[in-house]
Amino acid sequence: MTINVGIIGAAGYTGGELLRILIHHPFAAIAFAHSQSQAGKPVWSTHTDLIGDTDLTFAGGDMAPLLQQEGLDVIFLCSGHGASKTFLAENEVPDHVSIIDLSADFRDESEDFVYGLPELQRDRIGQSERIANPGCFATAIQVALLPLADAGLIQDAVHVSAITGSTGAGQALVPTTGFTWRNNNVSIYKAFEHQHLAEIGQSLTMLQPELSHPVHFIPYRGNFTRGIMANVYTTYSGTLDEAKDLYRAYYASHPFTHLSEAPIDVKQVVNTNKALVHLEKHGDQLLITSVIDNLTKGASGQAVQNMNLVFGLPEDAGLRLKSVGF
Repeated sequence: MTINVGIIGAAGYTGGELLRILIHHPFAAIAFAHSQSQAGKPVWSTHTDLIGDTDLTFAGGDMAPLLQQEGLDVIFLCSGHGASKTFLAENEVPDHVSIIDLSADFRDESEDFVYGLPELQRDRIGQSERIANPGCFATAIQVALLPLADAGLIQDAVHVSAITGSTGAGQALVPTTGFTWRNNNVSIYKAFEHQHLAEIGQSLTMLQPELSHPVHFIPYRGNFTRGIMANVYTTYSGTLDEAKDLYRAYYASHPFTHLSEAPIDVKQVVNTNKALVHLEKHGDQLLITSVIDNLTKGASGQAVQNMNLVFGLPEDAGLRLKSVGF
């Protein structure tokens, strides 16, 4: 079985990560990689680490011939927030072609897209053809909280302090992503107002409908390139062992999310589709630490995981990636 894939916005960070994964995916073939800004250039001229791995050239111009080509199975939309809705309004995608959107445009479950967090609703993803890939911070925070919500045990306000690498801001150069500002520096942004709070709340209430307690979120910009660490704490009346049993049971069938007995760090997950979780109990507070790579499990890796589910492939196909280690 071969899945023929098109990538829209293939010159950016998430497009590049998709290319890196799909080039080596055992069941995928890249039908086209589209970029208006890089049209006609070799893919490796932008994603320079791919030299020798692919002879693909960026497609550009009119989308119709690309979308209507025979055998196309799925497209990934990687053009940034707001661009996906515009793209779908301006281009006719055949009914048989699945869509996996990496922007925030369709993460509201009222839209004609299924929210694509496998740890939340893997079965629905497998029965759907339009998937809204979750946000990176949202993935890390939800992985930390889903088992509690599923058991109806979020019984107080949730507090989150989370830090992300510079690639989370995208490829466009802005002052807060430049090396001279970001290096040896840490800063807060969008405190209590981050856009991912909406999808986090949506997911938690799917599992715990009566949930009324707020999630207080302080995001940090980190002085590193990729990865997210989220430290989440809330009141919990059970024991630490009971919490660990709850988390192990919830994630037992999920191939990428693991409970670690030892404290965790970002480097353990960089360049992988893993999500690691560590639990501690301090008085009446349960501290849940989670780490992911914002570009893989937080974006492109999870998008491929969703593709695998949509097409009935092994969930981990093409995603057993090597971590950096040191």
